[in-house]
Amino acid sequence: PSKPGLSNSEMRAELTAILDRCAADNLNAVIFQIRPQGDALYDSKYEPWSYYLTGKQGLAPEGGFDPLEFVVEEAHDRGLEVHCWFNPFRANHPSQRGELSSRSVARRTPSIVKQYGSYMWMDPGEQRVQDWSFNVFMDVVERYDIDGVHIDDYFYPYPSYAKGADFPDGPSWQAYVDSGGTMTRDDWRRDNVNKFVERVYKGIKERKPWVKFGISPFGIYRPGEPEGIKSTFDQYAMLYADCKLWLQNGWLDYFTPQLYWKMDGDQSYRILLDYWNAQNTMNRHMWPGNFSGKMSPDLGDWPAQEILDQITFTRDRGDEGNVFYSMNTFMRDYKSINELLTTGLYKRKAIVPASPWLDDTPPDPPTCTLDRKNGLLTLAGAGKDDRFYAIYADKGDGLQLVRETSVERTQIAGLGLSNATTVAVSIVDKSGNESTLQQLP
Repeated sequence: PSKPGLSNSEMRAELTAILDRCAADNLNAVIFQIRPQGDALYDSKYEPWSYYLTGKQGLAPEGGFDPLEFVVEEAHDRGLEVHCWFNPFRANHPSQRGELSSRSVARRTPSIVKQYGSYMWMDPGEQRVQDWSFNVFMDVVERYDIDGVHIDDYFYPYPSYAKGADFPDGPSWQAYVDSGGTMTRDDWRRDNVNKFVERVYKGIKERKPWVKFGISPFGIYRPGEPEGIKSTFDQYAMLYADCKLWLQNGWLDYFTPQLYWKMDGDQSYRILLDYWNAQNTMNRHMWPGNFSGKMSPDLGDWPAQEILDQITFTRDRGDEGNVFYSMNTFMRDYKSINELLTTGLYKRKAIVPASPWLDDTPPDPPTCTLDRKNGLLTLAGAGKDDRFYAIYADKGDGLQLVRETSVERTQIAGLGLSNATTVAVSIVDKSGNESTLQQLP
């Protein structure tokens, strides 16, 4: 929410405005933060309601309102996938006000949570932490009809949070050594993160094989790698994130390296994207992350053309999409980006690309009917593994996708179908496979 303590109607209005903006800009997925810090913007079986909702951690929104449930239903109705964004190990952020809930992991099991500067952080070296976060993730996968699980660049904390101090994981490290462990401490930390990433990926597939797992790590693997890139930050050695290993082992379905720099320069978007494409030996989706917020005068005052050039370059390299940070870009319309996209690169709607390694069998076509007199389309024929109806129309400029909507919907109007020369409908399943078109009379 824009601030803690909004009413349910205000939260619904803000979420609706965001989803409407996504649909109007022809975006096709949202990455929705649901676990900022061992808390929940949904009705969790494990963790307290987030401070950012009501202003008090553990206090539920009135009337049983569940933001994630609302977003899933409303986004799917607009043809948007929902990917749930978790912070895997952060236990408390300094922006939190008031006491932690008794359900917070920091209070329930304080021995596995470490104070690090003004942050509190779950120790990834503790098996109880690994199990706790894994169970939190799987609970959401099992109970909500989501399309993806997403984590970003927060594994071990950034050293700047505590003026460069080493992370205080002495007890868990000593337990590893005492058990006969032979890895160096740095390798052991990376192994803790590796095990978690692999476990989450496999855990998702055991429960719902179609739910995608995406990761958006810091965009530079290591200083000097790739050649020609300058960086003083080493996420491999500081966050203990061996993201190249995850990509090459196929422990994710899409890779979104945070390429938060300009096309050319010491951290060249061109060079970095080419580098990550070269590491993508399992042919997973490469959807780079773009810092579109840099168009804000407060963050960098980039020209809109910089972002447009990045999208174009991504497409030229054969990659199928971009992930933008953050939604403020579009809600505040930095540099008139909404019109620039919808009259240019995003003029046409697009279906999220299929993930053939998950499933490559297209669904059966729908059995829809159209009342041309009033433009009412009756939707039918979807199965339990299907996600969207995709509605196409030719209004004088060729057959184009005009709307995706949830298979839960039975009718839709207002799409201007009465005078279209051709109307056709397909079904898109949860893995992104599209049926053949059913052309309607």
